[in-house]
Amino acid sequence: MKKDYNVDLFDPRTIMDSELSPAGVVGGSVSDSDFAFAFNDSNFSDRLLKIEIVADLPESKGDGEGCNSIADWARNRKRRREEIKKENAVDVLVHREEQILNCNMPDTEDGVAYENQDEEAVAMIEESPPGLGMNLSEHGDEAGHSSDPSWGMDCSTVLRVKTLHISSPILAAKSPFFYKLFSNGMRESEQRHVTLRIHASEEAALMDLLNFMYSNTLPTTTPTSLLDVLMAADKFEVASCMRYCSRMLRNLPMTCESALLYLDLPSSVLMAEAVQPLTDAAKQFLAARYKDVTKFQEEVLNLPLAGIEAVLSSDDLQVASEDAVYDFVLKWARIHHPRLEDRREILGSRLGCLIRFPYMTCRKLKKVLTCNDFDSELASKVVLEALFFKAEAPYRQRSLAAEEANASYRRFVERAYKYRPVKVVEFELPRQQCVVYLDLKREECSNLFPAGRVYSQAFHLGGQGFFLSAHCNMDQQSSFHCFGLFLGMQEKGSVTFAVDYEFAARSKPTEEYMSKYKGNYTFTGGKAVGYRNLFSTAWTAFMADDSHYFINGILHLRAELTIRQ
Repeated sequence: MKKDYNVDLFDPRTIMDSELSPAGVVGGSVSDSDFAFAFNDSNFSDRLLKIEIVADLPESKGDGEGCNSIADWARNRKRRREEIKKENAVDVLVHREEQILNCNMPDTEDGVAYENQDEEAVAMIEESPPGLGMNLSEHGDEAGHSSDPSWGMDCSTVLRVKTLHISSPILAAKSPFFYKLFSNGMRESEQRHVTLRIHASEEAALMDLLNFMYSNTLPTTTPTSLLDVLMAADKFEVASCMRYCSRMLRNLPMTCESALLYLDLPSSVLMAEAVQPLTDAAKQFLAARYKDVTKFQEEVLNLPLAGIEAVLSSDDLQVASEDAVYDFVLKWARIHHPRLEDRREILGSRLGCLIRFPYMTCRKLKKVLTCNDFDSELASKVVLEALFFKAEAPYRQRSLAAEEANASYRRFVERAYKYRPVKVVEFELPRQQCVVYLDLKREECSNLFPAGRVYSQAFHLGGQGFFLSAHCNMDQQSSFHCFGLFLGMQEKGSVTFAVDYEFAARSKPTEEYMSKYKGNYTFTGGKAVGYRNLFSTAWTAFMADDSHYFINGILHLRAELTIRQ
């Protein structure tokens, strides 16, 4: 079987075959070896690396140059990315005695990296007359000289040249880019001189990167410098350095500014496995920072797309209900994408999948079907899926949620809603009646102690809105804490409404619903009625491991409401 040697052989994550391991190393890894003594030392080198440093684009400076903060770095990188797109991705010049690689690569947003340096392109160049300069397109085809004004003297004049003694085995083992460069089988791979052409703003990062490839460490610890080296490591495919920079950045204090920047790195960087822990940490930071969306509503509305995706992906989002998430997503989309076509595109491709439609109320789902912001086909699909989920048996719903435990988009996983979802069965005859099911997790009940409460989503009977609320409160004599359940009416004012009600809960060993409290009440706006000690037991007994009321960690409550004649 053919072995793939185009890997970072010194990367700690690389599993090495015994034939690739250095002689005499038993139970160790060459990734721990320190070759700093050999850096730029002719005694341990087999080639000369010439680094031709050319001027930056007009009015442009390096991402990290003159940057005192992450914000400065982000602004510089964005400006530089826009300007450098005017250049061709790669400019390869081949001379009789040396190979010159222009490595002024843009911060690619489409994932294109150095795989464009293919062997066919090099073969074409070898047949060209000596001294002829040739530009290559992103796919390695001949493109001719660009007529873009950015190809002026300001961008091509060599300011200075650095010459280093390098060891091709060390660089090739660290980087697939250098591996291919030194082992492509062409005449150029056997030459003693290799020249890289870079912008002046990239010089410090490249020197740090080359040092890392020998020593496995970096002298810099500032976030802006680490980001510069990370970008260079991405261009030259040095996975171990990307992982090192990612770890160092992850260990620095995270801010909203830095988290958003990490999520806005070029796609080639974001897709790298080595950087995944950093982006995951950034997402977790934003999700925790903006857990209470209501409290930070204006800030969250101003977040860019990557930030809003991180926040809405969280299971711990503290929102009233998924209806509120839906309304919030529409508000954000309308602010950031005023054009309907753009809004439909972003909702269909990026944000719609973050709304957990199965946990929206049926009233809100009806509005989704008539919402002009969503493509009608997509709206029908998500509403139908939500209704099917609501109709599933509880064990099947739990199974669907478990299947998505490690998925990127968790449609069937319930969030920590402030207003807990309920299931409602309505009857019109012989009397107007509804049966409401409310499930609470053991952790949710535990968090109610000593004086907390949790509310259900609203449900309707006879045109009036009602809700359930579960409390941890003192019993009638204020002698101990206990679990209470109450029924309230939303509407305030002079409205009166007579209702018969019954509370029930599943209990062991039968696991059937057992009636706990019956009553009747004439509601006036904003009033609530219920029972302070639903289970006639103290809080400690109710929450005990051998409690009769938690079945697989879930407390199952039921309320029946009937309009009195």
